Amino acid sequence: MTIDLTQFHDGFYEESFEAVGQMEQALMRLGAGAADPELVNTIFRVAHSIKGGAATFGFGQISSFTHTLETVLDELRGRRMQVTSALSDLLLRSVDLLREMLRAQQGREPLDAQRVADLQFDLELMVAQRGATVAAAGPAAVNLTRGTRYQLMFRPLPQLLARGNDPLRMFRELRELGELSVSADVSALPAWEQFDPESCYLSWTLTLRTEAARQAIIEAFDWAQGDCTLEVSVVTADAPAARSLTAAGTHATTAGGRSTRADDSARASGAARGGDAASIRVSIEKIDHLMNSVGELVITQSMLAQFGALLDGAAGERLRGGLAQLERDVRALQESVMRVRMVPISVLFSRFPRMARDLGERLGKQVEVRMSGAETELDKTVMEKIGDPLLHLVRNSIDHGIEAAHERLAAGKNACGTLHLHACHRGSSVVVDVSDDGGGLRRERILAKARERGLVAAEQQLSDAAIDKLIFLAGFSTHEQATEVSGRGVGMDVVKRNIEELGGSIEVRSEAGKGSRFIMTLPLTLAIVDGQTVAVGEESYIVPLTAIVESLQLRSAPVNHVVGYGEVLSFRGEYLPLVRLQKLFDSRARRAPEPRDGLIMVVEGDGKRVGLCVDELLGQQQVVVKTLESNYGQVAGIAGATILGDGSVALILDVAGLTRAVSQPLAA
Repeated sequence: MTIDLTQFHDGFYEESFEAVGQMEQALMRLGAGAADPELVNTIFRVAHSIKGGAATFGFGQISSFTHTLETVLDELRGRRMQVTSALSDLLLRSVDLLREMLRAQQGREPLDAQRVADLQFDLELMVAQRGATVAAAGPAAVNLTRGTRYQLMFRPLPQLLARGNDPLRMFRELRELGELSVSADVSALPAWEQFDPESCYLSWTLTLRTEAARQAIIEAFDWAQGDCTLEVSVVTADAPAARSLTAAGTHATTAGGRSTRADDSARASGAARGGDAASIRVSIEKIDHLMNSVGELVITQSMLAQFGALLDGAAGERLRGGLAQLERDVRALQESVMRVRMVPISVLFSRFPRMARDLGERLGKQVEVRMSGAETELDKTVMEKIGDPLLHLVRNSIDHGIEAAHERLAAGKNACGTLHLHACHRGSSVVVDVSDDGGGLRRERILAKARERGLVAAEQQLSDAAIDKLIFLAGFSTHEQATEVSGRGVGMDVVKRNIEELGGSIEVRSEAGKGSRFIMTLPLTLAIVDGQTVAVGEESYIVPLTAIVESLQLRSAPVNHVVGYGEVLSFRGEYLPLVRLQKLFDSRARRAPEPRDGLIMVVEGDGKRVGLCVDELLGQQQVVVKTLESNYGQVAGIAGATILGDGSVALILDVAGLTRAVSQPLAA
């Protein structure tokens, strides 16, 4: 019976992309000279795991390339090579190519085979040159030994074959390490009528003589973790290997019976224990479905609470007590599901050390990236949406902020600039801070450029804070010529818009000669909104609390009608467009409205303020956001919808969209 391995492809790609990221991070930490054994082992394990998976699925190009990469890493691990700048660059290029190969294989797209062959040749040449250096040093420099003799007791569990593992592949990997002999135990084979072709009935005793480390032997069985028990023992000439086979998995002993460290590596012990039982992979679609179900439960609980409030007597009192407990339980469940959606921001931060290194080299600058608060968690959806804004901020800091080495030395600074990424929780928000120790914003140059483009009048004087905000204008750039890195004025305006569309904000702080800080304040999640419910005609709407500046009585507000324009509100020294929501949304009035009836809610979005005319404030509440795009379609000025406790639907206002649409006073 042939097993369809394609069902395991998605898991392989997901784990491999994650592993390549780990490899890249470890390579960035490798210093020149003798390699850190722990880092090299981490990189080696990743390459070995990808090679094993690729070989199992028949991805020959990936398997061959990672095998060559593994050879170089083994030289580092055996301290037969040292880390140099050229080797670091070669290994990082290999990581980039490996990521491309995985993407091409996943998308079934062609990849230039010559590029792969060229880089594979460079890796092989690096090893060959190391070999030539050793040979030139003379026989005394070479330590020739016959190696160590190991005995392996490999006992698969019945499901080994059904999960796509191939013992022969593992044995081939072991044969690459040295001299291997294999003996099969067939005593567990059942009668023919009881034979299951997907079950494994064999076990093996293997003898391997090799100069490789014990870790390399154990890693040959990485893909069988959880599906086998494995015992690795050292055999000496005068004594048989002491063995202690456990049902849990790998346990290595020396000839004298003294146990070595059972946790030679986290990977090896993980294989022995049957994998990491502390976590499981769940698709985001399943989590979203669970979140929607909890949202429906919240709405049902709210409806029951309103119904319970209408009942009198002892029975009503008991019902309200039970509903109060239900509310607490539902809230706890909702918070638990929200935590499942949370991911550490280190997933995002980890991209930037490599990017800063490459961009710094291109610009002729030295940049060190420091990170703190990387364990801070936020919603996966928010994480995905701030990736591009954060990328722009980092690139901007390196390009515009941090000076070249000679400029820094002349200013009495260290030649290497520092870029600091920091994240922390602040109330119900997450604050992400991008700072550098560069020259700060060049405000004279920014103001001159703004006047040149007519954005600021020649005689107009601006505060430092107002000048700083100019960099967020669309198309604004202080670069005279556009380059590959920047200068087209596309970036900072996108940063501000994307952050505000998330319901967040961005603040700039800069000090000449000392550096700049860009502080993003973001919501923890987009699935739940703290909002103010307002009545407009016969409809109810939700206004996010983060967008509300102030609420005023319409009767006492200084509202004027400007000829050729619509109504405007004089508010704290500026004139704001006034939007009557009942007219905008064509809501049916509950009664004939008076022109001066109702309230004005001053809101801010996309850096602009407007006044919204509403009939009544109905109260604040936390609501579950339901998207309209997947169920109905995109509606201008509406961010989504929710179901209130009485079962009615309330639309959630997109304040940023409304303010963009009313960037000038409304026409009459």
